[in-house]
Formats: sequence, structure tokens, C-alpha cells
Amino acid sequence: MPKAWSAKDERQYEHVKESEKKEGRSTERAKEIAARTVNKERKKEGRTKS
Repeated sequence: MPKAWSAKDERQYEHVKESEKKEGRSTERAKEIAARTVNKERKKEGRTKS
């Protein structure tokens, strides 16, 4: 988990990762999708540096 992520971000990451695995995605692909989803939400909420 990146240091910038909050506990909420970690829960969202785990939830999305498990959902993607249930849909039949590989573990690596599920992790990538989950991380991108969390980062997208953080950016939308203005919680990123850039």
C-alpha cells in the first residue's frame, strides 16, 4: 500500500481486487485495476499532488 493511501483507500482497493478476481481476472490484472480505480478516485477528490 502506498504511504499516501488512507485506510478507506486500502479497503476500496481490496474490495475492487476481490470483485475483479470473482469476474475471472488474473490476480495481477485485478491488482492493477484496483490500484488504478483507487488512484482515479483520489484524483477526482483532489487528494493527489498533481
